[in-house]
Order: sequence, then structure tokens, then C-alpha cells
Amino acid sequence: MQDTKWWKQTVVYQIYPRSFKDSNGDGIGDIPGIIEKLDYLKELGIGAVWLSPVCKSPQADNGYDISDYQDIDPIFGSLADMEKLIKEAADRDIRIMMDLVLNHTSDEHPWFVEAKKGRDNPYHDYYVWKDGTKDVPPNDLRAAFGGSAWEWVPECGQYYLHQFAVKQPDLNWDNPKVRKEIYKMIRWWMDKGIGGFRLDVIDLIAKEPDRLVLAEGEHLHTYIQEMSRETFQKAELITVGEAWSATVDTAKKFSNPDGSELSMVFQFEHMVLDQQKGKEKWDLDGLPFIEWKKVFTKWQQGLHGKGWNSLFLENHDLPRSVSRFGNEGKYRVQSAKMLATLIHGMEGTPYIYQGEELGMTNVRYDIEEYRDIETLNLYKERMEQGYSEMEIMQSIYAKSRDNARTPMQWDDSPCAGFTTGTPWIRCNPNYTMIHARAQMIEEDSVFHYYQRLIKLRKQERVIQSGGYEPLLEENPYVFAYIRQLGSEQILVICNFTDKEQHIKELQEWENGKLLLGNYIEEHDRCCLRPYEAKIVKEDAQCEKE
Repeated sequence: MQDTKWWKQTVVYQIYPRSFKDSNGDGIGDIPGIIEKLDYLKELGIGAVWLSPVCKSPQADNGYDISDYQDIDPIFGSLADMEKLIKEAADRDIRIMMDLVLNHTSDEHPWFVEAKKGRDNPYHDYYVWKDGTKDVPPNDLRAAFGGSAWEWVPECGQYYLHQFAVKQPDLNWDNPKVRKEIYKMIRWWMDKGIGGFRLDVIDLIAKEPDRLVLAEGEHLHTYIQEMSRETFQKAELITVGEAWSATVDTAKKFSNPDGSELSMVFQFEHMVLDQQKGKEKWDLDGLPFIEWKKVFTKWQQGLHGKGWNSLFLENHDLPRSVSRFGNEGKYRVQSAKMLATLIHGMEGTPYIYQGEELGMTNVRYDIEEYRDIETLNLYKERMEQGYSEMEIMQSIYAKSRDNARTPMQWDDSPCAGFTTGTPWIRCNPNYTMIHARAQMIEEDSVFHYYQRLIKLRKQERVIQSGGYEPLLEENPYVFAYIRQLGSEQILVICNFTDKEQHIKELQEWENGKLLLGNYIEEHDRCCLRPYEAKIVKEDAQCEKE
């Protein structure tokens, strides 16, 4: 029997609110701006919107440092705006997913303000503290943003743990009062009509700092199961956990079909292969294409019937996929469509990051124009280490998070139609050529291709829930796989190069029905043009229809 969970049949669209649409001319995107563009999202065909954090925050880490879980940051609007967004989206059959940061809060959260007043304060145990002396941290744990993961608080004579910035103290999930407060807050948002949650670094909540364990602590799944029982299972929500540590085996627990934990997780094994092994993302390397294909196969086959995949090539922390895996020049349109075909043909829930549906590209700024703290720190550190500026900038051009954070390109008017003011970060200069207004008119645009992919996914049960078999596994230029459900079979095949590829194995699909392709004119079935992608349905199946 087919699983009818709504989130298995829909496509999610991620919005980075700061860069999506500014409604008041202050140069920062906001919730009223998102409301303005709901009809655009409805036309695209998506069923849910994941908002990067909009809760109240000092913005030390772009909203991932929350000071009030139950209010909206004024730069994005008001709680009333959020309530209106939820209602207006629901009127268009779109659900709103919130980004919840449950591993840590801002140091300006009222809990932490109280916690650091002294060891006897009722909120002290809401966070992770260790005794020590000012000059000797409890151990050698390092923070993700650099430096020690411990910060000294003289009022308490203790250190607190922060896995990220100093202004992001880690919550103590071992304290049942903390968990109870969190569940109460989640239910409050559910009562307002929220359709789901993306859970930031959820694999870190059960940390065991004494044992130097941060990810996948002993009680992780116990806590997530408790949270699910107390909150998520009380409605038909979509829940996705960010889990950099996830393996296929742990993802089966996170996304158990019995609904005991989450709908799915974001895992990143396919996103870390184009860097030198054992080094940082900035240490660039070519994509090992055959290995990349095998990673997709491992996850597709490993979770089939035992869990659920999230499908993505972009998000707010990653560079633009057409610049990274495609061809941002002559074949930008073809390669953007090809990459979409690859992902949307697989089993799982596809995520589109804002502008991906237009084929937006990476940007090249002077260093002074970058805004991302990670990028600026990298530049400073590597200059001090003696790297050449050219080498550092090549890494930044390729991997800076600001590649994904340039303003959404709505039209060719000043500032890409994003704002009437000065944007918080400069627009990508190619907005005059790549923008939504032109693509909504042009029938063969990247936008309309995404629209057709989304419709096809809704029509074809084999795409929603069929098995996955790789084809041409050792071919260094072509990514191909078969999806099968009962007697139904479809082929998805993608050319990752700017050269024609002749594939004799395609002869048996020669008479199949072309469901979708990224070139207007049909062509020799056994020859793939530059960055060509096809979805073909088996001939025998077509004859029965």
C-alpha cells in the first residue's frame, strides 16, 4: 500500500528571509516581503516553505542565536506578520516550516541571563557548566567557529560550553526542565498552525563533554523520541533534522517509518567530496564523480522502505549548485535543469533553495564586500598563515556561504527588485540576465522546468516511492539510474559534461516515452548532448496506459 504522508509527495522551498524580498526599503528581506511572493511560490508548485530563523535574535550568527523562541525579530517583522504568513500560505495549500535551534540559545536569552548570575540560580542548570580556573579550560574541546568551546564566567567560577560562537551557550538537555520548556514552546507554534520544523544541528543535543562526545551522544535518540511523542506526533508535521554526523544506519533511526522520531534528516556525505580529504572545505579538490554517484546509491538503497531521504544540492550554507556541479557559462540553463532532474528523480523529499529554480550562480566580490563571518575569518587566518591572496579568494569564490545569500533576483530593475533601498549585501551583477520575471514569461526557462518536474513527481508514483537501481556506475561522465515500482520503470539519465556522450546501453529505452527532457527538440536516444538530462518511461508500461 502506498504511504500517503503529504511530505513524501511534495517539494519544499527554502527561504533565507534576509535575502528573499524586502517590503520596507531597509535593505533586509522580511516576512511581509515573503507574503508578497506567495503567489510566485504557488505557481512554482511547492507544498511547503522552510524559513531560515526568524525568531528574535541579536544576529550574532544570522539568527541561529535565538533570544526569544516565541517572538519574531524586528528586522523581519512582527508576530502578527508571522501569523498572517501562516494563514496566507495555508490559503494557497503551502505549509510553513520553522527553523528551530534547540542545541543552544543566545547568551541574551533570559534563561542564560539568569543562569550566569550564580550556581544557585534556578536556570543555572539549563546550560552546560564545568568547574575550572580562569586560565585552564575543562578540556580541549574546540568550537566549530574556532577557539576553545569553553568560556569562563567569573561570577560563577565556572566555564560554559559553546559548540559554536561564544554568544551561543549550549543547552543542557539532560535537565528535564529544559526539555519540558522546549516541548511547550514547540506546541505553542503548532497551535499557531506551523506545518513543520527544521531542527538545527539536532545530532549535537545529547553532548557528553566530559567524554569529548558532541555528536550522537548516548541519549540522543531517547530525547528525540520523547520530543516527538510530546510534540510532532500530535499533528501531521514535516520534521527534518540537520545531522552532519548521520550515517545510513543512524538515519534509519532518525527517519524510522513508525514516526517515532523525525520525518527525515539532512545528511551531507554527498556535499563534502570536492575538498581535499581530511582538510577543510576551503581546500578545494575536483569532484570524484564515480564516488559521488556511489554515495547517492548508498543512501537511496539504504533508506528505501526503512527511512526517508532529503534531496538537495543547495542551502543557505552551500554554494550555488550550477557553479559547483554544472556549468555557469555557456550551458548554465541546460546544466541547471540537468541537476534538478538528477535530484527530483530520486526517492525522498526534494528541497529547492531560493533562486535555484532560476539557475542563480556564485558571486565574486572584493573581500570588503563579503558579509559572512566564516568567510572573513578564513581570509584573515589564511593571510596570516602565508597563503597567497589569489589562492584564498579562489576558495572563497567556490565555497563562501555568501554565494547563497545574495539577494533573490526578481527582475532587472535596480537591486534586482529585491529592495528599493541599499541591500544588506550586494546583488550578483548577473541579475540583469538571470531573474524571475523573464523566466516566468519564457516557456523554456529553468523556472518552468522546475515547475514541470514538480508536476511530474506528483503524477508518477514510481518517482515518489519506487526502488532505485544505478546504471553506468563506472562511467565518469554520466549519472544514470532506474526507478522501479511493481511493473513500472523509469530511467533518469544526466550528462555531466559539455561533450556529447554516446551510450549504447540506452538502446533498450529507445522506444520509451520521454516524460521530460531539458532540450526542446528530441534527439538520438543513445546520444546525450552537453548537460542533457532525460526521464524516460519504459515502452511496455506506456502501451498499457
